[in-house]
Amino acid sequence: MRPSKKERQQKLVETIKGTPFITDDELAERFGVSVQTIRLDRMELSIPELRERIKNVAEKRLDDEVKSLPIEEIIGEIIDIELDKSAISIFDVKAEHVFQRNRIARGHHLFAQANSLAVAVINDELALTAKSTIRFNRPVKEGERVVAKAKVMHIKEDNDRTMVEVKSYVGREHVFTGEFDMYRSKNAAKDEVE
Repeated sequence: MRPSKKERQQKLVETIKGTPFITDDELAERFGVSVQTIRLDRMELSIPELRERIKNVAEKRLDDEVKSLPIEEIIGEIIDIELDKSAISIFDVKAEHVFQRNRIARGHHLFAQANSLAVAVINDELALTAKSTIRFNRPVKEGERVVAKAKVMHIKEDNDRTMVEVKSYVGREHVFTGEFDMYRSKNAAKDEVE
């Protein structure tokens, strides 16, 4: 038996709070209704569309926080960041990002999303990738949304290197992992410690 409109809308609010990057298509599938029904529910509840939700979260924090590169140079959209701790970005795979014959995303786009997120999470004006180890777990296809999550694993004792791990997901499926050995300027790292 389908839940009532009121129950569905209540669950919709809870779902979006818990998973703010969920698409209308995913919501429609989850609740067994049309995308149009989800859009009407969102309008009634004054919940903005996904792009607007992402933009609102990002605008609140990014401009003042990211030091290592300009926001427009980041591949994907950063939606959350805590410098020297963690960051999240999303990347929508479009026609220009895939191989034409099989509609699979070119790997360098997934790498670029993860690498630029690893650079952005560094609390320093200079952050460069010294070394990386990457692993693709499955192909990503056109139309899929990749959510990359960066976590600073540790800052090395000499303070000129930071290890960052980035895991990328499509929905709940883990599609990519990158481990980035990031170089940062020693002076900035020393300033942070003092």
